[in-house]
Amino acid sequence: MSASALASNPEQGVSDEALEAFREEVAQWFAVNRPPEPEFLLPESFMEVGSEEQFVYLRDWQRKLYDAGYLGMAWPKAYGGGGRPQVYQDIVNAEMARQKLPFVPNTIGLNWAGPLILAIGSEAEKQRYIRGILNADDIWCQGFSEPDQGSDLASSQLRAVRDGDHYVLNGSKIWTSLGSHAKYMILLARTNPDKPRYDGLSFFLVPMHTPGIEARPIRKLTGEYGFNQTFFNDARIPADCLMGREGEGWKIAMLTLTFERGATGGQAGGIARMALGVGDVLELARRSRRDGRPALEDPFVRDQMVRFMIEDQGDKLCGARGAIPALCSERPQAIPLSNKLRRSEHMRRLLQFSLSLQGANAVRWMGDANAVDAGKWQRSYFNSFASTIGGGTSQIQANIVGERVLGLPKD
Repeated sequence: MSASALASNPEQGVSDEALEAFREEVAQWFAVNRPPEPEFLLPESFMEVGSEEQFVYLRDWQRKLYDAGYLGMAWPKAYGGGGRPQVYQDIVNAEMARQKLPFVPNTIGLNWAGPLILAIGSEAEKQRYIRGILNADDIWCQGFSEPDQGSDLASSQLRAVRDGDHYVLNGSKIWTSLGSHAKYMILLARTNPDKPRYDGLSFFLVPMHTPGIEARPIRKLTGEYGFNQTFFNDARIPADCLMGREGEGWKIAMLTLTFERGATGGQAGGIARMALGVGDVLELARRSRRDGRPALEDPFVRDQMVRFMIEDQGDKLCGARGAIPALCSERPQAIPLSNKLRRSEHMRRLLQFSLSLQGANAVRWMGDANAVDAGKWQRSYFNSFASTIGGGTSQIQANIVGERVLGLPKD
């Protein structure tokens, strides 16, 4: 949602003048405090953080951002947040994106685990975890998917067996981004195999440094690391790592996914990726050549660019539209439930189009001296598929929209 739209909302209780002054303050601070360009290649998102130097660079940037008061601005002061209206954090996020600043690495903590703990966690859990999430002392990862279960999350087989004051974990999880750097994991595990599959699952906040837990990095299609497969071999965790009660894991996991997919607000802020956007592709179209002329002069290219620009603007305005009942009363869940599907597929198609502008050069890769812009478009295109898979594949997202918004039958 744009700052101007939020400023007109009386619930924010902030004047337009105050917001504009804050926007100028933020823009100036970022201009002065922008971290220096590193000598190594920065990852595009938390899903590509593979080296220690990348991790340290991004962690230090998050700490600086938090120390300046520009992260967790709407989270409660009692747990390390700023206690301010959400509109202030929205302005910071927008300015970070506008100036193309590095992303903050603790994406799972800031956007999924933290909001979940604030929403349903105990007072002890809030005191224990929230501040560390904000200042990057405690990096979080996610243990939902399993190698043999695909997208069928309810079929999770990793076992958690109660043994006195502990649970003993055995099994493995996959696609645990930041797993090799994380201090904690949000984990879905099966505590009772005799109950129906939804009822036999429980949710844990697991310390990753527990003996018997090992995260092994996985090399991606792009050659980068960041994903892991995490193995649990008789790993003993304290019983108070259980969130809620035994058997509530599915309900808590589904709430977590609403944060991950952007259907529920409450995230701490900061940008989660350094993505190429419509403006970048527009500039590429100006530089690219087609039949000896700028590609942007080609009617087909111009038509496609306009379509992408309209779609991009529509997505940006969806937040404001969703807050106005008269504009979404017929299907009030359409915007939040389609958010992840719309944005991830838009980015994938946009980057695919960027390759088509390059003609035969589209086959070149990073390191090729003749690659357009050092091959960053190819890298971004392949990385874009991660967003169409993580948090529920595009096919699953389409099913959610079909069933919960349109009322279509499951079959």
